[in-house]
Amino acid sequence: MTNLRAWLSATVVVALLMVGTAAQTVPSVPLVGQSAAYGAVTVTTVADGLEHPWSLAFLPDGNMLVTERAGRLRVIRNGVLDPTPIAGAPDVHVVRIMGLMDIALHPRFSQNGFVYLTYAKLGPPLPPGDAPMATRFHLPYSIGGRPLPGTGMQTTVALARGRWNGRILTDVRDILVADDYQDDSLTQTAASRLVFGPDGMLYMGDGAPNAPAYSGPYTRTQGGRAQDPSSHGGKILRLRDDGTVPPDNPFVGRKGYKPEILTLGHRNPLGLAVHPQTGAIWEHENGPQDGDEVNILKAGANYGWPLVGGSIGGPVARRDASNMYMPGMEQPVIFWTPAVAPSGMAFYTGDRFPQWKGSLLIGVLKYRRLERHVFNDKGWIVRREYYLEDLKQRIRDVRQGPDGLVYLLTDHSPGAVLRLEPTR
Repeated sequence: MTNLRAWLSATVVVALLMVGTAAQTVPSVPLVGQSAAYGAVTVTTVADGLEHPWSLAFLPDGNMLVTERAGRLRVIRNGVLDPTPIAGAPDVHVVRIMGLMDIALHPRFSQNGFVYLTYAKLGPPLPPGDAPMATRFHLPYSIGGRPLPGTGMQTTVALARGRWNGRILTDVRDILVADDYQDDSLTQTAASRLVFGPDGMLYMGDGAPNAPAYSGPYTRTQGGRAQDPSSHGGKILRLRDDGTVPPDNPFVGRKGYKPEILTLGHRNPLGLAVHPQTGAIWEHENGPQDGDEVNILKAGANYGWPLVGGSIGGPVARRDASNMYMPGMEQPVIFWTPAVAPSGMAFYTGDRFPQWKGSLLIGVLKYRRLERHVFNDKGWIVRREYYLEDLKQRIRDVRQGPDGLVYLLTDHSPGAVLRLEPTR
């Protein structure tokens, strides 16, 4: 046991040193208020010093609300980050990529002040001995390839709503707690995104990356929780603004189905956006090694994870012709192989980048860039362009500002809010 402790301690120290070294080598963004040109795009740092910022929302006065994964909600007023976090945010349980995640403002925010937040919520502890085993060999969840028991703690995704009074959040309460508790020792965790549709409904993603670790009624070959209609995991949900179920949801009244479900078979939704012409909801999600994809959501449809487009965690090892198609499963409009880890998504509708109008902008974590996806008149993608590769920043969120410029969040600590404009 002494040798085991010593080995583990030494390994953790080495891992921390490696993390620290990696953090030191992340190239810097421009200083706050300063700009630098990166080809056709000029980058200005609006704010920095954020801890893994996750999402950004513009207030009617042009100020910004920013979520930090660590559980803090921040405000940027007149281009200056308030050093004091906003009071009233929900009690967030931080575990790997989960923490305080997406933010969305009500379509009638000017009248009601409603702010919506998705976050990781700690659930009741598992009984002793019931915690599942870690399934991937990642420290500190295994020693010498032997998986350790689970932590006994479990987490789910929750949706909270509060009112912004210009200083703090008030009347904050959960309006949905996903029936999708996962053991904290699992090496991958669920992400969540939000968007209001043109129908006034709130669309919410809840990821299910750990298909093989799922222990419910749907076996691994049946797709785990993403294919289980009695779980919110691996689904896009459609809700009224108070978290209740719209009566026209596709599975209302269907036995064994959560009535909040709009679509099934998603791995880890990290982007939701409304198409400016059609009003359709577009979604993108992370695959494990292959299979990152963009989907157009159709009520009641199944997008296949992990039975179609799977990789590690699915029954098929690689994304190839043998696992790209399955009867009854929808196909993506865009996919990446190898995986790029997309995060954040926005259709550009402004005038400051005339050539970008109608393009789909997507942040990339793994390859540290911004992608622009260009479509023809028929809506087919014709090319993909890469920006800011020399900046070498993990892009977590992409937003179009009220000024028609593009804003990015960098997933670092310290992380930053960046503003993009055309290089003159």
